Amino acid sequence: MRVFVTGASGWIGSAVVPELIGSGHQVVGLARSDASAAALTAAGVEVVRGTVDDLDVLGSTAAASDGVIHLAFKHDIAFTGDFQGAAEADRRAVDTFGDALSGTGRPFVLASGVVGLASGRVATERDSPTIDGSPASVRSATAQAALALASRGVRSSVVRLSPTCHGEGDNGFMAALVAIARAKGVSGHIGDGANRWPAVHRLDAAQLFRLAVEKAPAGSVLHGVAEEGVPIRDIAEVIGRHLEVPVTPVAPEAAAEHFTWLGGFLGQDVAASNALTRELLDWRPTRPGLLEDLDKGHYFRVPATPA
Repeated sequence: MRVFVTGASGWIGSAVVPELIGSGHQVVGLARSDASAAALTAAGVEVVRGTVDDLDVLGSTAAASDGVIHLAFKHDIAFTGDFQGAAEADRRAVDTFGDALSGTGRPFVLASGVVGLASGRVATERDSPTIDGSPASVRSATAQAALALASRGVRSSVVRLSPTCHGEGDNGFMAALVAIARAKGVSGHIGDGANRWPAVHRLDAAQLFRLAVEKAPAGSVLHGVAEEGVPIRDIAEVIGRHLEVPVTPVAPEAAAEHFTWLGGFLGQDVAASNALTRELLDWRPTRPGLLEDLDKGHYFRVPATPA
């Protein structure tokens, strides 16, 4: 297959590309910078220059491809105060892909997330997000729109990713927690830290995206979850041990000050199952779990910088 991948040089995309190529697929990657273009070319990718705002480029490249994996998201503006704008740009891109692929039966795979599906219980692939007009639900509505493309003759699927897709080189939530613990001199968790986060190694996630573009049925919801829920307290204890700092509970009312932008996420209990995904696609995550990966030490080799 000739697969068009947006976000191909990003954290997940840079794992998806070799996964696809290693399985015999040809990859076309969207690059918005010279550095990204050079990295993709070196990886054996056919480069198309542009951004997620270049809808003509997205549409024409999708129409000339056998399938699309959409990983790009404007995280640069999302995490600096304009999540709404980033989500709206993402919706325009998805609508463009839908128009380009309508009636073809070709696959379209969208990256989404499990956060916000259920609180205090294990979310499954059958759970639907709440659409209430909030900025976060704009992105959830985009995922629902992607699934609805199945009625227009697109083999669409959504991969809901764990909040942490870990691995060497990760600069996301885990790196942020390490950086905060190093700066504060304590490794914190909110309250008793019993709330859970699901986790997946980026290489296992990459395999799931490849399986989705190859064979996920139209309208499939897939969970990129290897571990159902890792208690935040356990994560804090590993970080504290490696940095040799105390592990300390942080009161919920002090979370925003202590954890800055991460404070709004860290207290959530967002456990999620992958049972239906494993059954549907025979996906078998095999890479190290989150705590084992943290214990390898690569998160602590140099000062980590929050994403």
